[in-house]
Amino acid sequence: MSYQFILSSQSPRRKQILEWAAIPFTIVTKDVAEVYSDNMPVREVPAYLASIKGKAVAAETDLNSHVVISADTIVLFNNKIYGKPKDRDDAIRILHELSGNTHEVITGVSIIWNNEQVIFDETTRVHFSPLTTAEIEFYVDTYKPYDKAGAYAIQEWIGVTTIQKVEGCFFNVMGLPMNRLYHELKRLGLL
Repeated sequence: MSYQFILSSQSPRRKQILEWAAIPFTIVTKDVAEVYSDNMPVREVPAYLASIKGKAVAAETDLNSHVVISADTIVLFNNKIYGKPKDRDDAIRILHELSGNTHEVITGVSIIWNNEQVIFDETTRVHFSPLTTAEIEFYVDTYKPYDKAGAYAIQEWIGVTTIQKVEGCFFNVMGLPMNRLYHELKRLGLL
């Protein structure tokens, strides 16, 4: 059977990655409160949020002919979640904390079809060189990374000039671990 794919995400980076993978899809999103219990282990948060995003779209979708893919990405450093910055000052603060350190990017992915769901997450370690205040302010003022977890995008200036090493999936840092997703879709017989 041939399925139609739905991406439940407004992220232009996830859209671009799926396009690069030559998987045809449409985008359908629902507003979902991205809240989770304070007791939830931090590493489980992205998979949980991806799941609730996917379920919100799946509830209004014919799952006999459609596959709903959703994702959520966090930056984790010192067991603290860094989501999207609130404003310029918050972005500068986050980048100061990540500067010269290694953090993890965790993306949770949900795949829903035929009233079944598979959830997984992927972790990538990112090593930042030290950044000066001037470099951080240049990046924030030029690229305005307010819609990005951890206040940066690996494919922009900061990634090109400051990231020393990436351990794991590069595309995971952009927001979608495409290699893992592609192989999961194949394993499930959805591709």
